Amino acid sequence: MGAAIANPDTHPGSGPRKECRRAPQNLHALRTTMCALRRSEPSMIVGVPKEIKPDEYRVALVPAGAETLTEAGHEVLIESQAGLGTGIADEEYQAAGARIVSQARDIYSQADMIVKVKEPIEAEYSMVRSGQTLFTYFHFAASEALTRAMVGSGAVCIAYETIQTADGTLPLLTPMSEVAGRMAVQEGAKYLERPMEGRGILLSGVPGVAPARVVVLGGGVVGANAAKVAAGFGADVLVLDINLERLRYLDDIMPPNVTTLFSNKHNVRQAIREADLVIGSVLRRGAKAPVLVTREMISTMRKGAVVVDVAVDQGGCFETTRPTTHSAPTYIVDGVVHYCVANMPGAVAGTSTYALTNETLQYVRRLAKDGWRQAAASHMPLKLGLNIAGGKVVFPDIAEQFGLPLTPVDEVLD
Repeated sequence: MGAAIANPDTHPGSGPRKECRRAPQNLHALRTTMCALRRSEPSMIVGVPKEIKPDEYRVALVPAGAETLTEAGHEVLIESQAGLGTGIADEEYQAAGARIVSQARDIYSQADMIVKVKEPIEAEYSMVRSGQTLFTYFHFAASEALTRAMVGSGAVCIAYETIQTADGTLPLLTPMSEVAGRMAVQEGAKYLERPMEGRGILLSGVPGVAPARVVVLGGGVVGANAAKVAAGFGADVLVLDINLERLRYLDDIMPPNVTTLFSNKHNVRQAIREADLVIGSVLRRGAKAPVLVTREMISTMRKGAVVVDVAVDQGGCFETTRPTTHSAPTYIVDGVVHYCVANMPGAVAGTSTYALTNETLQYVRRLAKDGWRQAAASHMPLKLGLNIAGGKVVFPDIAEQFGLPLTPVDEVLD
């Protein structure tokens, strides 16, 4: 009869749509209508459900991000009141072009890509669809149940915490590490107070009374921020790390009340025995955190001392660590107060949400524009962020942790 439409549209999110060619006169009206409908469809539907992990108040997208995505031709679905914990009303998202959806299940059923802050919890597992892209903090190494659920779902799981740039930095972990490092001192100082079962120690001390002794295990982003804040309080701070170059750097930039020490079992044992507050901030990208402090070491600490395990979302670096919540943040082992909240930055969502989304939006835009496969194939940081794809584990440490088959990431991209 006449020329057909060449190169039909690709799957949502896989790339730009093709223009329609001129059709014969008797089909012109129909073809024009079809082309207009196709051009009006979003390249990708991006869904943002409300976080339901206990005491989690952050949201994965702010109105500015919704506006950026809708202006690029994507559709943004926001679950009603998803931004409430950050102080963002539904009306602000609507003004930015997003559509408010009343139930999370509808978000999951419609969206090509789900953008979250924290990993799906058990109530969300059944909502995840095969082929759907999930972009969030996963911390798979800390949860076999989550890992197997996401493998079974057939979804594509891209983890904030394993995205890595060419210089070795972890750009989506950095802002929350900055928040958590600073919070660790704030929370530690509070739980050192006697009504909180602590030693009754003021970090700064006062004239004639020595300041508190703060030990920081790990000199990365979390550790550096913790040391800086603790030093600002006036505490006597000791930072341990296995990287001598990092220790030299910290020694240069930190104030005089911060001392550095090479980390080994002997030095850790000696340091925590005299500590009032110990902050665990060690990290292995995408892998379970190493246990640096044993139960036996904990038993040698002063009664009422406090440990804050920032590495709890990766399993923790204290043998006595178990995850807690903001509602019930502490427990006591051998007289030592343990603060092990797995989503520390969630308590300061007004800061954390904006610090996080400042970094994540560029990756959300790329995934929405190109689709996960093309985006990961053409952009190394996103490729390194791939953990699970279509029922296959592609991140080595996760496969090793739980004895699962490992599929080379290039195989799923091909």
